[in-house]
Amino acid sequence: MGILGHYNYWIVIFLMMVGFYIVISHGNLVKKIVGLNIFQASVFILYISMGKIHGGTAPIVAEGVSRYSNPLPHVLILTAIVVGVATTALGLALVVRINEAYGTVEEDEIHAKDSSL
Repeated sequence: MGILGHYNYWIVIFLMMVGFYIVISHGNLVKKIVGLNIFQASVFILYISMGKIHGGTAPIVAEGVSRYSNPLPHVLILTAIVVGVATTALGLALVVRINEAYGTVEEDEIHAKDSSL
């Protein structure tokens, strides 16, 4: 199967590093939230990839089927998606509130205004 046969894991690593880079390199709070969402999506892909068995089917008893994929990782990711959407909504609401209080969403400008008080 080789190293290229696991292309989905390479996609996970790439998305993880892109999300991490966005979080640490940008001072804009909205861009940081986008980076966290990209990182989170890579974790979702990782768990779904690990839950799939080659040649496995849905866990429904049928004639001639002997390999089943475990549905638990998929169910956990559905729950994680709901939590991620709620966390993103809360983060964006906080960014709106920070923008109202400081007049900017740039991290260094917020620190400068906060230290001048």
